[in-house]
Amino acid sequence: MTDFFQDAPLRVAGREFASRLLVGTGKYRDFDETGEAIAASGAEVVTFAVRRTNLGQDAAAPNLLDVISPERYTLLPNTAGCYTAQDAVRTCRLARELLDGHNLVKLEVLGDDATLYPNVVETLAAAETLVEDGFDVMVYTSDDPIVARELERIGCCAVMPLGSLIGSGHGIQNPYNLRLIIEQAGVPVLVDAGIGTASEAAQAMELGCDGVLMNSAIAHARQPVLMASAMKQAVQAGREAFLAGRMPRRQGADPSSPLAGRINA
Repeated sequence: MTDFFQDAPLRVAGREFASRLLVGTGKYRDFDETGEAIAASGAEVVTFAVRRTNLGQDAAAPNLLDVISPERYTLLPNTAGCYTAQDAVRTCRLARELLDGHNLVKLEVLGDDATLYPNVVETLAAAETLVEDGFDVMVYTSDDPIVARELERIGCCAVMPLGSLIGSGHGIQNPYNLRLIIEQAGVPVLVDAGIGTASEAAQAMELGCDGVLMNSAIAHARQPVLMASAMKQAVQAGREAFLAGRMPRRQGADPSSPLAGRINA
């Protein structure tokens, strides 16, 4: 942020974060690249798929915690790869055991392999069980404002509508629905999925989102560490632009220099 402006932190379930960029750990060449890119992103919250990540269960395999220290980052275990509420709940409980009682989770229940679109019926059921079980639930969902409102009513601590399909890089396809979700929400709204480049991250923030979560946009870039830095700056710029308030759109031109009082030759 600029020297003359200090933004309020992102607040999620009683936790405060200076960075509004959240990042994932998948799809990198190796754990070294993962660590370098995440450090360059400035992110404080790092999400990982519980079912696909070694946190020490396999002593012979690389351990994510060797490059993503829980002392430096807030870990956000997610339920990627789950297609039923039952599997998602079981996965969150496993994460809580592996991480010594950690209760902040990212819930995602997918509808099919082809689109990875959220199954909102199963998502709602899982969210209700997890909230009752004491979890702080950040939830991946569709861009349906009614579903988002219901997830907040259940008690989710953040609602995370997709910008477009997971890993597609198509950016924000429905800014109007996102704006409806933002306007009605009493919890943080973060775009999750679909961001492909820095301008799209900035767009999400300019719409009024509280943050952005991404993985593929950084990990699949030709230079992931450089893209991570670009995303950091884009999220900051988009946030400042939203808070500053854009100029109104006009039908005609409006000269920067007034015509009144000009000197005529």
